[in-house]
This record gives sequence, structure tokens and C-alpha cells, in this order.
Amino acid sequence: MKLTSKSVTELLKHHNLLVSNPNIDQEITFDFLHYDTREVENNTLFVVKGAFKAKYLEGLLGNVTALVTQKLLPIEMPQWIVSDEQKALSVLSMAFFDYPQDSLWIGAFTGTKGKTTAAYMVFNILQHMTNQKTALFSTVDRITGNNLEDKKKSDLTTPESYELFKDMRRAVDNGMTHLIMEVSSQAYLKQRVYGLRYQVGAFLNISPDHIGPNEHPNFEDYLAHKLMLFDNSDQVIINAESDQFMKISRYASKNHNEIYTYSQFDKGGEFTFTSKKSAIHESKFIVKDSRFTEMNGEYRLNLPGDFNESNALAALIMSAMAGAQHEDMVKGLDQVFIPGRMLSLPIHGHGVAFVDYAHNYASMKALLSFAQNQYPSGKVIVVVGAPGNKGVSRRADFGKVVSEFADVVFLTADDPQFESPQAIAHEIAEHISNEKLAIYFDMNRISAINKALSLANDEDIVIVAGKGEDPYQKVNGIDEPYIGDYQVVKNFAQQYI
Repeated sequence: MKLTSKSVTELLKHHNLLVSNPNIDQEITFDFLHYDTREVENNTLFVVKGAFKAKYLEGLLGNVTALVTQKLLPIEMPQWIVSDEQKALSVLSMAFFDYPQDSLWIGAFTGTKGKTTAAYMVFNILQHMTNQKTALFSTVDRITGNNLEDKKKSDLTTPESYELFKDMRRAVDNGMTHLIMEVSSQAYLKQRVYGLRYQVGAFLNISPDHIGPNEHPNFEDYLAHKLMLFDNSDQVIINAESDQFMKISRYASKNHNEIYTYSQFDKGGEFTFTSKKSAIHESKFIVKDSRFTEMNGEYRLNLPGDFNESNALAALIMSAMAGAQHEDMVKGLDQVFIPGRMLSLPIHGHGVAFVDYAHNYASMKALLSFAQNQYPSGKVIVVVGAPGNKGVSRRADFGKVVSEFADVVFLTADDPQFESPQAIAHEIAEHISNEKLAIYFDMNRISAINKALSLANDEDIVIVAGKGEDPYQKVNGIDEPYIGDYQVVKNFAQQYI
């Protein structure tokens, strides 16, 4: 819908964001809304974000006709002064795209690990239920329809509010009726989901992550922003085996009379599963005595590990709340594939390679401990790096987890951004306490992976962690093309067929 000067004032006032509005003799109708000077069109209402300067608008004054800003800029045009520009962007974006969320059933996942896996599981189940009318906003992909142009790689777990509502509008226009999305702590810290409500919100787990100068100052702040999902969800699901469970459930109880909890059998959850089989290429589990009778039965996942079975149970509960039937659940889980997650490839004479997006202590520990249990007689060889300019706490975490589970580690570049990958690697190494662990440094990621695979023998496992199938590396603000970790492994394996 087109925004007008009157509707802008009313929206900002309604959300208690308006500090002052401009004196306008005649009502203005805006044809466009944006926050990026590179994207403005004719007659744009521009929302100022961050460290913005008036000079950025040079040459755009014919297109930008008014501003929404926290600070009055020295420029002659109508300006709405607001208390929070990020919240204002969200409020104006949902209105500009005509409130697409009102036409969607929305399920959301938060947690330190497992968000993408659980989201893909529900997406697959609901695709069966809705006859391909379910959208997905994940760390890996944003899917707004069934055509090739409706699927794109994600830059952020939860995109900027403008992009979020723009993609929701596209999904609705494409006939989508349901949306499954990941909601990060950053989404609440940066107000990217301000004003958005979900039919169901699921809290998978919590462990320290995203703590650093540009993110959360400490674990308490990280957890507090994760808990905000409950403030904006009609119904809530919580993993009863999660750390901080009592604090999480107490917070959820403030605004919810009923909380749906889940766990392994006899681990405290109302909904439980029993693991039947966990092999390298698949796992099977059983759900019984569920009050959602459509959930009862045996399920197969083409993903290994009881941590994935736990994610699957959360997915089943959310799917049941959305109206899925047992056949949808069985087919959806049996066929689910998560790009870049737990991809394995046996290599003749060089053991088995695993490629996974694992990028924090919890996900790395789950991956390494599972792989070690599957191949107890071989060496565990790990290739890992850490991103630059975010998640600084992960560096210590990676040092700790490889100390616990690895025999050999190759420290390499991940997405170094504006930091030195060598310095990041040495920071990880400073936290390695296992003196028997062999440490190698190679900042060329492809070279590091090839060296690790060459070192492996028949019974060894090589874990390539962090980037999965990402088609780029972020270096100095540029997305440099990259073939992806799994393609590197496949190229190496071709030599031994």
C-alpha cells in the first residue's frame, strides 16, 4: 500500500515512536520506501539507519522526498524524528507491503543450534500438507514460492525488516499460506522483527554464542533476546533438556498458560521420543502416547544423531499445531534434506569426510562426539576457522571442543571479513589445551581441506566445519566466490574412485 504523510505520522504515533513530525501544508503520497541509498526510486520515503550522513543523499534529492530519522539532518525536506529508527523501519515496512504476515500461518524457531534443521523439517512436512504452499526463511535459503526465481541464498539468519516483509509479500502473492522461519537473537537485538507475531514459537536450546563487541555483551543479554520470541508467539514449544530450562520455562509462563515441552523418553518433556537406530546415513525413532495422536508412530530421518531426532520432535509438535496429519509427517521427515548439514562422503583409503555448517561450541560438540562414537578406532581430523568481526566467543569455544574430541586440527579461514584470518586462527589455537593435538595452519581453505583429507587413513574421519555449501567467503566486505566445502571434498574423492 502507498504510504502518505498522514499515515506515516499515525503509524509512528501508534507505536510510540514519534518524537516530532514535519509541518506539511499538503499531504504527500510516497511511491516507495527504503533504507539503502543504492535502492531508492522516484518519490521515496527514506528511513535513515546507523551512522548516516546527509552527504549520502547527494544526487538523490529528486528521488528522496522525505526522511524518517532519529536525528534531524541538515537538509531541506520533511523529516519525521523517531525514538528508534529500526523499529520505525519495521512498522513502515509492514504497512508498505500491506501486512503480508496477516495472510500467513507463521511458525518460528530460535536456539543456539538446530534452527535450520528444525525449520527445514517443518517446511518439508507442511509442503505435503499445503500442496507446496509453504515458504521458508532460513540461514541457508529464503523460499517464497515454487519457481526457480523464488529461491535465493540468505545473507542473514533473519533479514532486515524491510527485506523480511518484502519477501513475505512475495510469498503471499505466490499463493503461499504458511511460513516457517528462523529467528535469531540478533533479529531482536537489531529490531528486525519488531511488531511481528507468530502462531507458534519454538525454543530449541541455549549455549554461549554471538557474544562480542558487535553482538551481545554477555550470555545474559544473549538469552534475554532469545526469550523475546515468547513475547511474540501465541503458543510456545520448549526443549525440556535445554540448559537454563527452568529460567526459560518461567519466562514463557508469564504470558502463556500452557507450554509444550519435549525431550527424549524419561527426560522431563511432555512429548517424548525413543531412539531406535542411529547410523551414519540415517536414524529412526518412535513417538507414542502423544496427545496429538497424529504424531504417534515410527519415523525415519536421512540424518544421523539423537540431536537431530530431538529437532525432529520439535518439528512434529509445530507441524501438528499447524494441522499436519501423520502421513505428512512421515513423508516430510523421510525426505528432508538440509543443504550443508551433516553431508558425508566415504573416500577410498581416506576414511569418511563430513561437511557440516556447525559453527559454535554446541553444534561442533554434537557433531564431533557423534562422529567419534561411529568411528571409535580412527583419528578425528578437523578443519575449522572462525568468522571475523562477529561471534568472537566462538574462537575460545572451537579451541575447547577440538581439545576434547580431535586428534588433528587444521585451522583455516572462514569468513574473515575485515580481520586477519591468521590472527583468528592463532586466537583459536591459544585456547587449545590438549598437548597431544596436532595443529596445522593453512589460510587457504581449499588447501587446508585437501591436506586434511590426504592425511586421513581408512578408519579416520575428517570433519570440515563452518561453511557447508556456502558459495562465497566474506573478505573485506566482499562476497568472494567459493566452490563450497562439500564440492572441495567431492573433487578430492574423485581421485580415488
